[in-house]
Amino acid sequence: MMDSPTLALAKSLIARSSVTPEDKDCQAQLIALLEPLGFVCETITSNGVTNLWARRGSARPLFVFAGHTDVVPTGPAAQWASEPFIPTERDGKLYGRGAADMKTSIAAMVVACQEFVASHPDHHGSIAFLITSDEEGPAVDGTAIVCKLLEQRGETPDYCVVGEPTSSSTLGDMIKNGRRGSLSGHLVIKGIQGHIAYPQLARNPIHQAAPALAELATEAWDTGNAYYLPTSWQMSNIHAGTGANNVIPGALSIDFNFRFSTASTADELKARVHAILDKHGLEYELAWTLSGLPFLTPKGSLSDALSSAIFDETGVTTELSTTGGTSDGRFIARICPQVIEFGPPNASIHKIDEHVDLRFIDPLKNIYRRTLALLLAQ
Repeated sequence: MMDSPTLALAKSLIARSSVTPEDKDCQAQLIALLEPLGFVCETITSNGVTNLWARRGSARPLFVFAGHTDVVPTGPAAQWASEPFIPTERDGKLYGRGAADMKTSIAAMVVACQEFVASHPDHHGSIAFLITSDEEGPAVDGTAIVCKLLEQRGETPDYCVVGEPTSSSTLGDMIKNGRRGSLSGHLVIKGIQGHIAYPQLARNPIHQAAPALAELATEAWDTGNAYYLPTSWQMSNIHAGTGANNVIPGALSIDFNFRFSTASTADELKARVHAILDKHGLEYELAWTLSGLPFLTPKGSLSDALSSAIFDETGVTTELSTTGGTSDGRFIARICPQVIEFGPPNASIHKIDEHVDLRFIDPLKNIYRRTLALLLAQ
């Protein structure tokens, strides 16, 4: 690994403390590497977020590598075995914040393009990069606005590989061909506050809400489908009361979340929640937040190419999966018919001593390059 350009670039990116929404010139470094390859690079800023759209060629199909240069906070730096923003090799691993999520993937994508363009300067179609510094944060001023701009231009991708860390126990054992949607609700059940010794003069919202909450918790929202588990409804926070043990509270506040599949729509889930609450005669307020729609890329040319590249490079037969949280793939899928996420193992992401195995770094680059060759080489 001493002479690996992928490792060198990954280290250089990790050394930049680009905590959301900061980019710390990570994208400027990428531009310096992409422009000599013939990429036309455009920086798009919004409310302190830095985004990069870089494209080589104008023909179709358009293949996009997508990712983010921002990282989550380190947590207590003293708990790290080495400084989180000083990339460190130790025991066969590269340590540093962003090593797995997802600066190594970005480095592998760039070097894969360098090698592919060198061997296929007149390749079929076009290659592009969509990089943001707002994936780990609110995700409002990042990939979402770039996708809207591309849609307005009619510059929509045909294929997109997002470099999220999707592997489980070894490189390539899992890729994501979809993600569940995320729909949150803040529910306030209204009661009447009063002395606990005079319940007839009050209305206890906890008692009133209990049957409805039990029904919501046991409701079968859907049965999923061939790619997704059934939709899940979970309460995350619940609060009522003043802290005194002799006061009936005047309100009960509940936060809940749906992780839902393509077997249900957000509007259907909202309507069913309201129907249950209304059936129980509750006085309530309910505010909804839809942070991501589900997306699904059925088995097709992109998943076949990526799976083949993984097998040829590693001998691993990959699994298609839709598990996990949300990603920027949810925005890209609105304008791109085939979106697949693939990157290194994710066991250490967002943790103290985040790392990536050194033995996976160049194979990851090779898989990205092989995928390009399968889809764009002439």
